Amino acid sequence: MSQLFAVLVGGILGTGIRLGVDTLLPHGADDLPLGTLIINVLGSFLLGLIVARFWSAAPLWLKAGLGTGLLGSFTTFSALMVSAVALTGSGLWLLAAVYLVLSLVLGFGAAAIGLRVGRVSTPIDWVDE
Repeated sequence: MSQLFAVLVGGILGTGIRLGVDTLLPHGADDLPLGTLIINVLGSFLLGLIVARFWSAAPLWLKAGLGTGLLGSFTTFSALMVSAVALTGSGLWLLAAVYLVLSLVLGFGAAAIGLRVGRVSTPIDWVDE
C-alpha cells in the first residue's frame, strides 16, 4: 500500500512540475518543443543519478514514488511523439528530425552523466521500515 501511495504522490508532483515547465516554455505547432525536450533530458539525468546513487539500497516505496511516480509523470514519451507528429503535419520534417535526434542523444547523454555522477557520490544508506 505504501508503494501505491508513493506513486500517487510522486505522480501528482511530477505532473505539476511538468505543467509548470510547459507553462514557462510554451510552444506552437511550428516551434521546437523546447519545454518537452528539457523535461525529458532533465528527467533522464535525474533518474540516472538516483539509480546510481541509492537505487539498490532504497526502500521499494521510495523507488516507486521517485521512479514510476515523480519522474514517470514528469517525463513522457507520448508528448515527444505528439510534438514530432505535429511538426511533420506542419511540413517541418527537418525540425521534427532534429527534435527527435536531440531528444535521443541528449536524453541518453543525460542518463549516462546521471549514472556516472551518482556512482562517484557518497552512497546513501536507507532503512526500510
